[in-house]
Amino acid sequence: MRDQEYFLSCAIFLGLMIQPITSILYPYESETREVKALDGLWKFCTTPANKPPDEGFSDQWYAPNDKMDNQHCQLMPVPASYNDIPTDSSIRDYVGWAWYRKIHFVPSRWSNDDLKIFVRFGSVHYYAVVWMNGQQIGEHVGGHLPFQLEVTSALKYGSSNSLTVAVNNTLTNITLPQMQIHHPNDTSRYPPGYITYSQKFDFFNYAGIHRPVYLLALPAVHISDINLITEVEYEKNGESNTTIGNIQFLVAHTYQGSADDVMCDVSITTQGGGEVHRSITTCSSTITIRGAKLWWPRFAHARPGYLYTFEVSLLIQGRTMDVYRLPFGIRSVSWDSSVLKINHKPVYLRGFGMHEDSNLRGKGLDLVHTIRDFELIKWLGANALRTSHYPYSEEIMNMADEFGVLVIAETPACTIDSFGNEILSHHKAVLNELISRDKNHPSVIAWSIANEPYSDLPQSSSYFKTLAKLIRSRDTTRAVTFVTSRHWDNDKAVQHMDIICVNRYAAWYSDSGLLSLIERQTNEELKSWHDKWKRPIIMSEYGAGSLSGFHLLPAAMWTEDYQIMTFLKHFPAFDNLRSKGLIAGEMIWNFADFATPQEYIRPGGCMKGLMTRDRQPKAAAHLARWRYWKLAQNISGYDLPHDLLYS
Repeated sequence: MRDQEYFLSCAIFLGLMIQPITSILYPYESETREVKALDGLWKFCTTPANKPPDEGFSDQWYAPNDKMDNQHCQLMPVPASYNDIPTDSSIRDYVGWAWYRKIHFVPSRWSNDDLKIFVRFGSVHYYAVVWMNGQQIGEHVGGHLPFQLEVTSALKYGSSNSLTVAVNNTLTNITLPQMQIHHPNDTSRYPPGYITYSQKFDFFNYAGIHRPVYLLALPAVHISDINLITEVEYEKNGESNTTIGNIQFLVAHTYQGSADDVMCDVSITTQGGGEVHRSITTCSSTITIRGAKLWWPRFAHARPGYLYTFEVSLLIQGRTMDVYRLPFGIRSVSWDSSVLKINHKPVYLRGFGMHEDSNLRGKGLDLVHTIRDFELIKWLGANALRTSHYPYSEEIMNMADEFGVLVIAETPACTIDSFGNEILSHHKAVLNELISRDKNHPSVIAWSIANEPYSDLPQSSSYFKTLAKLIRSRDTTRAVTFVTSRHWDNDKAVQHMDIICVNRYAAWYSDSGLLSLIERQTNEELKSWHDKWKRPIIMSEYGAGSLSGFHLLPAAMWTEDYQIMTFLKHFPAFDNLRSKGLIAGEMIWNFADFATPQEYIRPGGCMKGLMTRDRQPKAAAHLARWRYWKLAQNISGYDLPHDLLYS
């Protein structure tokens, strides 16, 4: 592997040059908006091993000529990670610039002064530089959030067009997540110029165009953002309560003229299409709905995940310029020293951490897996998930809204161990993008700044204090947290959080094999966290690895039996803590097995899943299902499923 210092300098350059976006609305079509999908088969090339890292730039592969076509290219599906699709390990393990090209047709009717055309990427990991017909139109840093670039003047209308994307998956000590680049000096083991990489985050660094690509035809004057904030009140009405939903809204737009010219025609409709509100008003106002149907998580109400539609028409001097429809839920989030509340009623989280990860597609969006995963969440009786350890696709967030699944939304700051100004600046930009994208999802109840950072270091305190302040400046309606793996008496950053999420692997990473210690250690530690900080405590990760089909009696590590025993030893501790108001949720690691870098401690990946990687249940899945449905019965009075394996 040749020297790639170029990538590091490129990473720093892009990180300094890209400014955070304000917002990108999901690409719903309407009578004023047209969406053209560019998913499918793209031409794909990597830089040849005998060429400089920037060969594609110097040789102008982005130009609409045959220079890229003359390379040894192949077809690559989009969306998907490119790593696992070819049979060549040099692609699976590739680090550097990869090139994508799509030839697409643009209709003549889009050549209209009343329209602006954008290309929208759901996610490109990690750096992206984009050209349309050889003209560079923009770039983006960060691999898990959408970006949108205007291409109006770069298109050829009524003709074919060439869209080229250069993707670089190099990570550094100032990216999220971080990776270290090493230049070994031992010439007896490594050839001159050899590069190695190491990472602390525990998942495979999949790369490529991971989520859908669209062309959007929008009105030249259009709605650019919508911000909804909902609050819930109960008004005593005789023997019953009337539910009142207050909806504050702000509609941003691109009109540059007088504010007096602008009005918004706003309606709110039920799931059945019935209109419960209609008004022509300013584009920033408050709506009150009496008798509102609230958004509830699963097991908190007979009808979880209830969504209204917020429809807005942008009026300029009385003329309709743009129409957008946004699904939303009316709900409030609150907390005290022990309890999380939805709509002022306590809720106990039970779920898991997850990964966007599947066979062959890697981290590419797969709607088959998305639907299967939410069907399994429903089958398991869970009500919560954490987007560990990066923002998930918009489609997954939409499904969480629909299914009534509570979400802790996390940034890609996984196991960060430095807290300087450069990474802080990038972290701020990522948080701004995440909040801008997900602020209207009723399922999102907390923003997680990071997973398992080195928060016992003194400099972590000011770092996390700064980021918590940023979040609260953007959103005061949700909790702020991060997920800690440090000890309760040496963590320097949890003091700035609203809730405390703790990862701990008793009888696995510590006291391996000693199942008898789990209950005592879990009780003592979580009580200590609560006693010191007086915040709601969530056990955000616990568990053990198991190889599907591997059994031993008595149970031993890596067997399905040991994974079951690990769970069983935790449950009495959780019940004891919950009865004393010392825990607000329990979340298993992990929903399904997932890919990791090759390591001698990883038999093909992380095997802590309830499900195999192809979404079939291990024995522990049936136990977790029993646990979560029994909680639904005991807390909320729900009937147990007829096919539950345990009584």
